[in-house]
Amino acid sequence: MICDPSLSQELFRRAAQVRVITFDIDGVFTNGRIVYDTREEEIKLFDAHDGFGIKLAHHAGLQTAVISARESKAIRHRMRELHVENLYLGRFDKLNAFKALSEDLGMDREQYCFVGDDMPDIPVLEQVGFPVAVNNAMVEVKATARCSTRKAGGRGAIREVIEFVLHAQGRLNEVQESWFASLPRG
Repeated sequence: MICDPSLSQELFRRAAQVRVITFDIDGVFTNGRIVYDTREEEIKLFDAHDGFGIKLAHHAGLQTAVISARESKAIRHRMRELHVENLYLGRFDKLNAFKALSEDLGMDREQYCFVGDDMPDIPVLEQVGFPVAVNNAMVEVKATARCSTRKAGGRGAIREVIEFVLHAQGRLNEVQESWFASLPRG
């Protein structure tokens, strides 16, 4: 993660408090491109490393959520595969979606991380305890977040955020080892 050096200890402390990691879709879970097939169905490209990151987050007991202005079958399918149950899709007013999520989960705003990349994400980034911009985010988003990933959206940024949060909580190695130990042995 790339953070303002004067804020790095504060951001590390904030990451340690995170219990819910919330993501935008286009530009964060994906590279931001919108592709349609010949039947006008939307196609999304998701990174497998990010998917494993979501599995690690759940294994660690962290909750995950998505707040996106877009709604599509592809998003719903991938989130179902990853067991992301807190979906706020088709919500251009992301701040109201975040308020609904906060009410649904009943946690303090300091316990939320939000990962964004574009202007509609700024109101949520201003509300959460640990705001993060992906590497390819707009300049204004990076300025608001004050912390950004080394990887681009759709290219492992989600996994990077999850591992950073678990590291800040002093649990990354434990969670990884526990996950591997839980695998069936042939």
